[in-house]
Amino acid sequence: MTTVAEAAETVPERHYTHHEERGVTPHRSNPLVIHRELTTLDVHEGMNVVEFGTGSGYSGALLSQLVGRVGQVTSLDIDAYLARWAAVIHQGRGVRNVECHDSDGTAGFASRAPYDRMVAWCTPPLLPRAWVDQMVDGGIIVAPLPIAAVPNMTVVAKIVVRDGQPEVESVATGGYIEATTSPKGDLDLPGRWVDWENRIPAPSWISIAWRDEDDQMRTGARTALDRLLKNAHTEPYGQEIDWPSWRTFAASLTDHRLTMAGLTPDMWAIGHTTTTTAAVIQQDGTILADAPDSPSLTVLRGWLKQWEEAGRPAPATYTPTLVRTGDSWDLRLSR
Repeated sequence: MTTVAEAAETVPERHYTHHEERGVTPHRSNPLVIHRELTTLDVHEGMNVVEFGTGSGYSGALLSQLVGRVGQVTSLDIDAYLARWAAVIHQGRGVRNVECHDSDGTAGFASRAPYDRMVAWCTPPLLPRAWVDQMVDGGIIVAPLPIAAVPNMTVVAKIVVRDGQPEVESVATGGYIEATTSPKGDLDLPGRWVDWENRIPAPSWISIAWRDEDDQMRTGARTALDRLLKNAHTEPYGQEIDWPSWRTFAASLTDHRLTMAGLTPDMWAIGHTTTTTAAVIQQDGTILADAPDSPSLTVLRGWLKQWEEAGRPAPATYTPTLVRTGDSWDLRLSR
C-alpha cells in the first residue's frame, strides 16, 4: 500500500502548480493540508475515487499514485480551463488512471459511481444527497462543510456512509473555496452568503445570518457594514486571538445575529449585528462597534467571555451532528 508521503515523493508539485505553459495556478491549497486530507481519506490500491475541485491537478496526481494501476480517479472542476489543463499535464507525465471533467461537483458524477472514497477541495452549502447516494457502503467522504450560514466558518469532516446514511467520524480545522455554479473570479470575496459589498473606496463585505429579516434593498446589511466602517468605536481585545477556535465557538452558539465581515481585503471579523447596532472582533484582536455602549458590543463581550471560560476549545473537541434538510444534510457542532 502506497502512503501519502510516498506518493508525494514521486509527484512533482511545482510541475502542476507552476506549470511553464499554463502558468501559476491560484486555485491551489497548501500541499501539507492536501496531504492531511488524503491521509484521512485512507485510500487503498484498486479503489474508485472522486475528487471535487481539480485545481492545479496536484491532488489528482497524488490520488493516482494511491489507487495504483487498477484503481481509477475522477476529478471534477467547475472551471473548464483548469480541468483541461490538468488532463494535459497528467497525460504528459504518463498518468492514465485519472479522468478530468468540467462539471458541477455538487451533483456528484453518477456515470463513474459508486465510489469507495470521495474528497472535496471546495465547500458546498450543505452535504449533498448525491454525494451520499454515489458512495459504496462503508465509503469515506472527506469534505469541508459550513457550520454556520455565513462565509469562512467551516470544518473539514470525515464522513462514513453506512446503509445510505452519512455519519461524521471526526472534524478538523480547515476550509476551502466555496463550491459555486461558475468559475470564481474574485478570490478575495466569498462565493456565498455575502449580503452586501462595497467596492469603493476599498473592497469590504458583510454577511448577516439574519438575512431573512432584511428587506429587498439589503438595508440591514448595508447599515451594519456602514456602522463598522465609518467612525466606529475601536478597542483592543488585549489577547491574541486563536481564530480557528474562536470562529468555531461563535458558530456553535447558533445565534441568528451572528455576523461575518471583511472590512479590509485581508482581515476577517466575527461578531453580532442588528438593524441598529453592530460589533465585531477582527483577526488581529481589534474590536469595532457602532458605539462604546452598543448592545451588540455587550453581546460580543459575553461571547468572548464564554469562549475564554470554555478554555478556547479546539474544533475537534465539538460533537458534530448532521441534520437532514430536504435532500441534503446540515452540519452543526455542539459542546
